[in-house]
Amino acid sequence: MSYPPPPSNIGKHGKSRTPDGESFSHEIVDEIHIFQRRSKTKLIYLQRIKLSNGREELRLGYYIIGKKPAMRGRWVWGQYATFLPVQDFKRIVGMAKARGWLK
Repeated sequence: MSYPPPPSNIGKHGKSRTPDGESFSHEIVDEIHIFQRRSKTKLIYLQRIKLSNGREELRLGYYIIGKKPAMRGRWVWGQYATFLPVQDFKRIVGMAKARGWLK
């Protein structure tokens, strides 16, 4: 089965909440993605995010190919914390270092 290309979120804006319920906005300024080792249906994403207060933070997340009828065959953002092989974590962190995200 052929899947759609990996999604790009660069330039997209979103809203989030702190644990205290305070709302804030953010923009995804850059992202890196790789296929998880031994899987063609899971993409690991490391995103560089600029918060509305000017701070920059990183977000680790993932997309999987949807299985439910409404999303079947499409990339769906994972709603839980991701598990990933150590080698994949090292690889994506190495890519972030190469882009100058980590000093």
